[in-house]
Amino acid sequence: MNTQTYYHAFLNRDRLVHIVDPDPGSCEALSVLFRLEGFQTLFSLDPADFISSLERRRPDVAVINLMLGEESGLGLLRRVKALRTGAPVVMLANVPQLDAAVTAMKLGATDVLGKPIDSEHLLTVVRDALRRDVHLGAMQAGQRPVEVRGFAQLTPREREVLQLITNGQSNKEAGRQLGISPRTIEVHRARVMEKLGARNTADLMRIVLTS
Repeated sequence: MNTQTYYHAFLNRDRLVHIVDPDPGSCEALSVLFRLEGFQTLFSLDPADFISSLERRRPDVAVINLMLGEESGLGLLRRVKALRTGAPVVMLANVPQLDAAVTAMKLGATDVLGKPIDSEHLLTVVRDALRRDVHLGAMQAGQRPVEVRGFAQLTPREREVLQLITNGQSNKEAGRQLGISPRTIEVHRARVMEKLGARNTADLMRIVLTS
């Protein structure tokens, strides 16, 4: 199976980029940049507005300023990653903040970009992230959970099973977490492997992690 993936700009019309930055000028400029790429955009000037909006619609991409107060910026990153949707999160830094940048990357940020923003570089980062179907989550107990998105041929349940398998869980463990039997997990696993053209679990891991 050819695992090479491509960026389809026409899909952007269904994708939401949510920008969180206390500077209205930055929000407006980034909104224009992403709208020119065909994305839908929202922006929030404070964390509370962003958190409220998550209940209405989850973003496909989040662009979050670290300087909402360091904890707030990183806190919002944690919230997005906790959704386990695989949405890329790009963090912005008004000034160099090495410690916060390192923490953000450990928490699963796609990248940390300094201001003034290089627009083309930001778009490249977002395009590359959207091209991938698999993202790493925040470190938890020494492991990085795997977030699976995309793979349009898979059902939501099959994606959940794939996510757990990729994270190293057994059929029994995955079944317990999803509230279904290990046998049902095995059936889903077989369908996932068939759809993705994997011959065995190792082949499945290769397909997923190189997508």
